[in-house]
Amino acid sequence: MDDNSTSLSNHFLIAMPNLADPNFFHTVTLICEHNDEGALGIVINRPTDFSLGELLQQLGLIEDADRYAEIPVYSGGPVQEEHGFIVHSPRGNWQHSLPFGEDLALTTSRDLLQGIVEGRGPEHMLVALGYAGWGPGQLEQELAENAWLTTPASHEILFELPAEARWKAAAAQLGIDLDLLSGDAGHA
Repeated sequence: MDDNSTSLSNHFLIAMPNLADPNFFHTVTLICEHNDEGALGIVINRPTDFSLGELLQQLGLIEDADRYAEIPVYSGGPVQEEHGFIVHSPRGNWQHSLPFGEDLALTTSRDLLQGIVEGRGPEHMLVALGYAGWGPGQLEQELAENAWLTTPASHEILFELPAEARWKAAAAQLGIDLDLLSGDAGHA
């Protein structure tokens, strides 16, 4: 992607209602990196039945999962579902962090989880297992095929809204009511 191209880093990909791929049906994906080599994103509206407390307990960082039982772990996408990814703000100084946007980062290192347990974690975070990935030109092709809408990422949608409201709220940023969109393409 040359300097004249538009990176979708720090944007939401909103699945069009007719996107039938079960991995992305009615999803909102936060794009964390987008360049000539492809794109990497985290699905932000698919909570699992697994909590942050259970994850921290499995990793041996805490004994009692109750303290973090209300924080869901999300299904971030179909790639490397056994690996954890944390989108957070502010960025902080963590190992294995990819900064993007004004104050967001995607971190994959255990030191951030340890910081959370010690009360030094970020103010806002979304913990996911797995990520969504696109090869060179793949995302651009899917956009040309009208599989996705794009809009700048919003902290409110990412960190404050309930997961089930994020898909429609992201589209509403564009003035679009997804309930009114038809899955059929037409030509005048």
